[in-house]
Amino acid sequence: MKDTEFIRGKIPMTKSEVRAVSLSKLNLRDDSILYDIGAGTGSVAVEAALSMRYGHVYAIEHKEEGCRLIQENLERFGLDKVTVVRGEAPDVLAGLPVPDRVFVGGSGGRMAEILDFVRKRNPQVQIVINVAALETLAAVGNYLKEKGISAEIVSIQVAKAQALGSYHLMQGQNPVYIVTIEGESRTESGKSLTEQGKIETMGSTKGKMYKKF
Repeated sequence: MKDTEFIRGKIPMTKSEVRAVSLSKLNLRDDSILYDIGAGTGSVAVEAALSMRYGHVYAIEHKEEGCRLIQENLERFGLDKVTVVRGEAPDVLAGLPVPDRVFVGGSGGRMAEILDFVRKRNPQVQIVINVAALETLAAVGNYLKEKGISAEIVSIQVAKAQALGSYHLMQGQNPVYIVTIEGESRTESGKSLTEQGKIETMGSTKGKMYKKF
């Protein structure tokens, strides 16, 4: 999907090319339960929801402007498979259904807490992390080493042609590291969590804002 299809505002957005690779690494199922943590404008949540027939996306975003932009983009695409959750992860995750896929676009400096939480809830969870800052990459690397986890790390840098008079020059974007952590081997013939009956029902929790569109 083109970036121009989304309402953007001043909130950072995962760009189209990075989004395409990240969604490929998530390997979504038709019935996946996806957490989009640090959802920003909701571009990943929207494109993920459009690719699933029966799944659901929980877009976690702590900024009010971000939540508003996500809502506007959901209305723009007419989606009813995305729930906006305002607050910080992992604090607001406890009342949500168990995920089988997690995308981390922003962690608010709580990467280790987030990874611990989602991996404890579902050891089979597939996690994809986007990292731009070297400090965050170091934090992810330290976490992987401490936990003894193997992960795939891909570096992607996109350059696009920009007109300069009668010429076109390539203008590079910031490089992004895409980290993929695969869950533990499945023990029930590769069945999804929905097929295993392990998806929890979402309950109401005071102090959290859930909105479904």
